[in-house]
Amino acid sequence: MSFEPASTPAAPPLATPPPLAAAPAASVKSASGNRYALWALGAVAAAGLLGSALLWQRLNTIQEQLARQTADSGTQAIEARTLAHQALDVSRETAARLTVNETRVSEVALQRAQLEDLMQSLSRSRDENLVVDIESGIRLAQQQAQLTGSLEPLVAALKSANQRIERAAQPRLAPLSRAIGRDLERIGAAQVTDTAGLLARLDDLVRQVDELPLQNAVAQAAATRRMNAQVPAGDAAAPPAAPSPWWQSALQRAWEVVRDEARGLLRVSRIDRPEAILVSPDQAFFLRENLKLKLMNARLGVLARQLDSARADLAAASAALNRYFDPASRRTQMAATVLQQAQSHIRTAELPPLDETLSALATAAAGR
Repeated sequence: MSFEPASTPAAPPLATPPPLAAAPAASVKSASGNRYALWALGAVAAAGLLGSALLWQRLNTIQEQLARQTADSGTQAIEARTLAHQALDVSRETAARLTVNETRVSEVALQRAQLEDLMQSLSRSRDENLVVDIESGIRLAQQQAQLTGSLEPLVAALKSANQRIERAAQPRLAPLSRAIGRDLERIGAAQVTDTAGLLARLDDLVRQVDELPLQNAVAQAAATRRMNAQVPAGDAAAPPAAPSPWWQSALQRAWEVVRDEARGLLRVSRIDRPEAILVSPDQAFFLRENLKLKLMNARLGVLARQLDSARADLAAASAALNRYFDPASRRTQMAATVLQQAQSHIRTAELPPLDETLSALATAAAGR
């Protein structure tokens, strides 16, 4: 702070000298005014010096405070930088630990899932084994039924499977039990031919082919009909007649033979199929063998479940029987009846499917 010196008061203008009595009083007043001015100037200077000293002291204090604050700020900045580095290290370590923990958590979750799968597999192994056993048993019964043509293996397998399901008492197998019940009802209402009986009838028919009379052997057929008609059915209950002498019986048989031969010399009949009359003995042998082969092929078709082929062979055998063999013969009529019955039985030899049971088995095996 600067102080300017007080200005010297200007000299009064020259005036006419006062009177002699007033001169001392004026000089005294002038001296006292100068003294007061000097005291006031000194007081102002002292006050300015004191204010400057206080202001300088305060500036020094502020500078010291600023220096201390600057030093504290630098220290705090260093500490903050150190703490930041430490926090960065801690964050990196925490991130590494978090990664390790996440890996362990994933491993634990995987092990838990594996344990749950193992527990479920252990708990369901019994039911799955039961389902697999039932399916294998039913499929084996289907194969047996197809080979034998009988429904007994299927019925036995389905009843056994139903009993095993009831003993297991598992709610998830209830749809399978209902499906088995419906298939049992369908099998019970189905009609299937007894394949064993059909094969036995075909075998008997094959053995009888050699004894069937042809249409060109009408003389032998007529003799056979005459011998069969000698004893009527009403005479069977009559009392036996007295035996005739041997020479009379021999003469009677000889006369009948001569009469039959004489009647066979000339014969008038209607011929609808000339090829049946023109069959030679050699051709008759091959005709019988061909008929046997057709019957054997039909038998093999029934065994192999080739029903269409078996029906075709039986139809061909029936046509050959009606064309080349004597329709008036009882053996031919019986053979034709057997062939018709075999054809009708083969038409109903289809096995009922087990679609509902197999579908329920697939659903139970899938665990749904």
